[in-house]
Amino acid sequence: MTDKEQATSKVIVFELDNEEYVIPVEKVRSIEKHQKITRVPRTKNFVQGVINLRGVITPIIDLRKLFEMDERPYSEHTRIIIIAHEDYEVGLIVDAANDVMDIPLFSIEPQPDVVGSLKVDYIDGVSMVEERLLILLNLEQVLQIQHMREMVIG
Repeated sequence: MTDKEQATSKVIVFELDNEEYVIPVEKVRSIEKHQKITRVPRTKNFVQGVINLRGVITPIIDLRKLFEMDERPYSEHTRIIIIAHEDYEVGLIVDAANDVMDIPLFSIEPQPDVVGSLKVDYIDGVSMVEERLLILLNLEQVLQIQHMREMVIG
């Protein structure tokens, strides 16, 4: 195998609406159990509020709401993935955080026109690994600065 064929990307696998998504492990600060979230008035509906995580006030986004998926009650499997992006941290509420794995870079294909109900803007590509379809989330689009401003302005 050549170096290109052996190159991999280490990712965190999480679940939303029975589909598996991945984000690069280097962007993940921590994975937390669901906890009390303080609502912030006049924010977008996908912004659940903020949490105080080890002294840092962190905005929390519900990915189901952002992606316009059906709402589901939080469960013991619900997790908040804390993402470090540029100069801020944000938490993403997901149905479950499944595991960490290496995705061979050669297996990543451009996003199809439609992946479930998710907008193509939020997808970097897809990969089939061990008979699992993994959807690569585009964090830049999900966490675009506009969203961060909207959290404050509403």
